[in-house]
Amino acid sequence: MMYTNPEWSYNAVLYELNVRQFTPEGTFVAAIERLSFLRSLGVDAIWLMPIYPIGQEGRKGTLGSYYSIRDYMAVNEEFGTEDEFRAFVTAAHALGMKVLLDWVANHTARDARWITERPAEWYERDAEGVAVVPWDWTDTAKLNYANHDVWRGQIDAMRYWVEKFGVDGYRCDMAMLVPIEFWQEASEELHRIKSDIFMLAEAEEDNLFDRAFNMSYQWNIHHIMCDIAKGARRVWDLRNAIHAERARYPREAMRMSFTSNHDENSWSGSEQSRFGRALEVMTAMTFLMPSTMPLIYTGQEVGYDHSFEFFERDAIPTSAYVENRTTELYRRLTALKHGEAALAAGERGGEMIEIDNNAKDCIMTFVREVNGSRVVAIMNLSPYVIHADFNTGIYAGVYRDALSGERVRLDEHVERDLQPWSYQILVK
Repeated sequence: MMYTNPEWSYNAVLYELNVRQFTPEGTFVAAIERLSFLRSLGVDAIWLMPIYPIGQEGRKGTLGSYYSIRDYMAVNEEFGTEDEFRAFVTAAHALGMKVLLDWVANHTARDARWITERPAEWYERDAEGVAVVPWDWTDTAKLNYANHDVWRGQIDAMRYWVEKFGVDGYRCDMAMLVPIEFWQEASEELHRIKSDIFMLAEAEEDNLFDRAFNMSYQWNIHHIMCDIAKGARRVWDLRNAIHAERARYPREAMRMSFTSNHDENSWSGSEQSRFGRALEVMTAMTFLMPSTMPLIYTGQEVGYDHSFEFFERDAIPTSAYVENRTTELYRRLTALKHGEAALAAGERGGEMIEIDNNAKDCIMTFVREVNGSRVVAIMNLSPYVIHADFNTGIYAGVYRDALSGERVRLDEHVERDLQPWSYQILVK
């Protein structure tokens, strides 16, 4: 059983905003100035990377990790004041965009307020009584979820941002590391305050959709797409994974599709370096796959080819933040996502109906259709020229090319060459 997905979310496009790197100033005030541009692209919701003060003990780099949180109920002065954050939320809402905060429930900074202000049993501790370091995250301390008071502290802090600032939901870091029962309790309380709260889990476990989350990460499919771009896997792996997901998750479950995010960008390289010539067609796929909400990460909207330093100021130069061909691609893809009911996420969208073709290891030909909205996709997900041959059957007819706007006739029998990494999206 799931909570009903918020009405705004079904055909939405999400933007991950890295405040530190988004503008030369790295502040909420500067970010506000670019919100209208993001809205003009079709962005519906902003996910802000953690905005809270960062710990000093064991700090990585000069500025530290966003995910080493010293105080869950304060604003990092690097980004501005509480009033400036409130102004950011107000400005986003005025433009019709939602605001999601990043929430880190598994651990705090090693010098977090809770370390000294809360009982010792709020943390997992070693034989010497020292707070445990989870994994190799040496700037963090592991919270003890065997203590229900920790649940209460977390939920009270999450309520704070919804009640005082009007935020619209949370992206929850490494959600699988804490008990699902905690997320269920948190989600129930947050829904009492705001009925259309939206919850995104950085995880893929099936049970996260049981009264806890609306959407989870599509990590597995992302990595398959990367491997296809590198020639390490073939298209049938992607096809099989898409079908397996629809069988695995509830019909109403949403999945976040992406070519980049803060982890991929900083630790694996820019999307240009990871996808190469396949980047554009894979970007289009993130808008076309069933039950997905596409993500745009900071800088992608202008095709910024750079891997951000994670613990330092490494902002996009003003000279690089200009509209270009990539901007226009995103604008057209977001318009397609908004305009076609067939591409809705969750239970409202059309299933992926495959059109049988002669090169299943290289190309995908499929239809998504619901309530009079039909989208036909012809995708060459390979570095080869493919002589494609397929029958469209009942899907033959006259369409509009979603990117060029041109009128296109799709014959009952299609036989033509598809250039490497080329694609066509047709709408009825």
